[in-house]
Amino acid sequence: QVQLVESGGGTVQAGGSLTLSCKVSEYTAGGYCMGWFRQHPGKEREEVAGIYSSAINAYYADSVKGRFTISHDSAKKTLYLQMNTLKPEDTAMYFCAADPRGQWSCSGSSWFLDDFAYWGQGTQVTVSS
Repeated sequence: QVQLVESGGGTVQAGGSLTLSCKVSEYTAGGYCMGWFRQHPGKEREEVAGIYSSAINAYYADSVKGRFTISHDSAKKTLYLQMNTLKPEDTAMYFCAADPRGQWSCSGSSWFLDDFAYWGQGTQVTVSS
């Protein structure tokens, strides 16, 4: 069973930076669609950024484009989310997710539409103004 464990959340002032990490316990498939999602209090979960495990191209929500960077280090079995120029509206619980699938179904603006099989427990990010 693949397990994901996030870390790196915390409290930061507006304009600051944080890097989230998501450690993957093992890879049981040839490739994964991997991504970060977040959930604001009282709202539905939304996609933040996605990437295919062996690819370079990444996909971002408009609200974080230019400020966040997703990356994957297969050797370390870790997914990252570098968050810069944080805003109070970035305050949310952040979740990483992974799903075994082909690259063709993890591309473009619809990368997040299919269900993800594996989820982390979440890490809280709070941005103070």
